[in-house]
This record gives sequence, C-alpha cells and structure tokens, in this order.
Amino acid sequence: MLKQIKYFQAVVRCKNFTEAAEECFISQSAISQQLQNLENELGVRLLNRENRKFSLTPAGEHFYRQSLILTADFERLRRETVRIAQRTALELRIGYLKSHSRQEFALAIADFAAKYPNVAVQIMSGSHEDLYYALRNDGVDLILSDQRRAFSDEYVNCVLAIRDVYVEIAARNPLSALFSVELAQLKNIPCILVAAAEQQETERNYYRDVLGVRGDFLFAENLEEARFLVIRNKGFLPVDSGEREPEFAPALSRVLLTRKGKPIKSTSCAFWRADNSGYYVEEFADMLKSQFASENN
Repeated sequence: MLKQIKYFQAVVRCKNFTEAAEECFISQSAISQQLQNLENELGVRLLNRENRKFSLTPAGEHFYRQSLILTADFERLRRETVRIAQRTALELRIGYLKSHSRQEFALAIADFAAKYPNVAVQIMSGSHEDLYYALRNDGVDLILSDQRRAFSDEYVNCVLAIRDVYVEIAARNPLSALFSVELAQLKNIPCILVAAAEQQETERNYYRDVLGVRGDFLFAENLEEARFLVIRNKGFLPVDSGEREPEFAPALSRVLLTRKGKPIKSTSCAFWRADNSGYYVEEFADMLKSQFASENN
C-alpha cells in the first residue's frame, strides 16, 4: 500500500497521470490500475475521473494531506532504522559550547550514563559555528549551544534557559566592586573569548557587531585558560550566569553586564535535527531540561 500511496501522491502533485507515471518509471495504465487498487483497499473514491481530467474527492483531499505526513514519518523511521543497523554499537553523539561554564551538561551526561550504561556517548566541544556545522552535517545528534540564528523548522529548537550575562573580572580590578557594569564602560578592557584560531574572526564579529563590544579581544583555547587570563587582570570574560561564585573565587568576581541599564540576556538551547528525533536524543534532551530547571529553581 505504501507504494500505491506514493503513486497517488505523484498523480496529485503532477496533476497528470502521464507525468506521474514517467516520474514513477511505470506505465500510465499501471499507475491508473494501482490507484484503483488503492481505492478498493480503502473502500472509498479518492478521485473523480472525467475523461482525461480528474479532481480530488473530499476524502481524497483528506487522504492526500495525511498521506504526506505518513510517508514523511515512514522515511524518518527508515533512516533511523538504517542508522541503528549500520552502527556496531548504540551511541549518542553530543556537542556542547566550549565556553559553557555551568554544570547542567555534565550532570545530564551522568544521568544518561546511569540509565543507559550500554550506550556509548561521544562528546565534542566547539564554538557556536563548530557545533552548527557538525549538527548540519550529521557529525553529532544533539548540541547544547546559545541562540544566534533565527530558529529553523529543520531542527528541534529546545529553549533551556534565558539568563543574564555576567562578566568575570579580576577581583583586584576596581570594577569588581560594582553590582553591574555597562558594556560601554568596558571599552578600554580587552574582551576574552574562548575560540580556536579558525573561529576567532567569527566570534570577534559576533561580539563586536551583535553584542556591541568596542574594545580589543583576546582569545583562549579553553575556559580554564580564559579564566587564568582574567585572574591576571588581562581582560573580562562574558559568561551566562552569576548565581554562584565563579570557580576561581576569590581571585575573580562576577558582575552583571548591562546595556543602557538593562541586563544583556543569553539563551541556552538544545538543538537536534527534526528528522533525527528518537534514538536517545529526546531522552537526553529531557535530562538537560530537568537539570536546567533544577538550577533555575
């Protein structure tokens, strides 16, 4: 019946039996016969036939719309089944933002490992662009990142938290005594970012053109290296939370970052391809949501 449904969809899409038959590589008489068989199987008429023309019956219109959903679901099921069969072991591939400074990700990994000890978990870290490229090209199943693009229907866009942005700054810097600091007040202090060499220009452009950072930039390969630069009073490090003391307290402090008196916000999200739901992806996403909700509370 699935093949008959696809023939029916081709006829409706092409609005012509001849073109639909050519598209499906069968004869016109054969595709006509297959549609009659489909109608007989369903027990309803899908098409009103008038000489060489046809129109959809109300039942045919409904069946056509629903059949598109059915075949899309079947195709996702097929791809997921093939993916599982081709892997020698069950696995989940996860990416996270290299500059992520909170513990929710690690706790979700721990929960997943405890529940599914036989599932291999592959983890990569990278910049926003690294993760986006890996997700788009099937290098990972799910990523934890921030939102920099408009949400796309190609992906499941799961918002985990919207938080104030803080800056970590050396405790001996006079600005550390402030509750909040305006972005414009930091123009003479370098902004420290976590990015590999090939991503530095992209990160610089984002923080300069989108967030409005006007000073110089320094780059670190990882979060620990960035914080050592902060401790040495080489600049400030933007982070997405200030609810807890920073890891290197009391050597550095966190100060709320504002623009024109309003806190700057960061949106943390989990992203995965819409055609790759299931296969432990949604389970791990639920664990992430649970950890973020716990931290928010």
